[in-house]
Amino acid sequence: MAQVSDTLKVKEERAIVMNDSIFNDVEYEPLAPARAAFYSAVLPGLGQAYNKKYWKIPIIYAGMATGVYFYKKQNDDYHRFRDAYKRRLAGYTDDEFQGISNDRLINAQKSAQKNKSVSIIVTLAFYLLNVIDANVDAHLRQYEVREDLSLQPNLEVNPFNSQAQYGMSLTYRFK
Repeated sequence: MAQVSDTLKVKEERAIVMNDSIFNDVEYEPLAPARAAFYSAVLPGLGQAYNKKYWKIPIIYAGMATGVYFYKKQNDDYHRFRDAYKRRLAGYTDDEFQGISNDRLINAQKSAQKNKSVSIIVTLAFYLLNVIDANVDAHLRQYEVREDLSLQPNLEVNPFNSQAQYGMSLTYRFK
């Protein structure tokens, strides 16, 4: 009768395990920038709240409120100048701008109208910057930036012509 022996062989393998620093611990979400921009378009500042950048919300509202404030102020001034000019054309001389000529009142109306337009542009610019900031911030939030990556300015003097040469150096330190 044949004898069967049961033997177990163990093979030992050694490997070096390194943390992969290329990939984030947080899962990549491709729709996060679009979602943040949509939130900011619907309600200014909501995209910044979604990105957890709460400190930007008062800046957005302050910029937009400033534009609205100056629009209202210029609109009121425009109507004051316009009403005074209309009263003068009707023959009245009891307006609040008695020392100002009709030409100056016309120029003041034009200036107030122009400033109203600038105020609208400022308000819209803050609104658009709010949407763009939320989108860009959501994009950048998905990139991992560690301390072992640095960008430093570099200044060297060319030994042949003694002129300064400027540059940037990108340094990555391996652990």
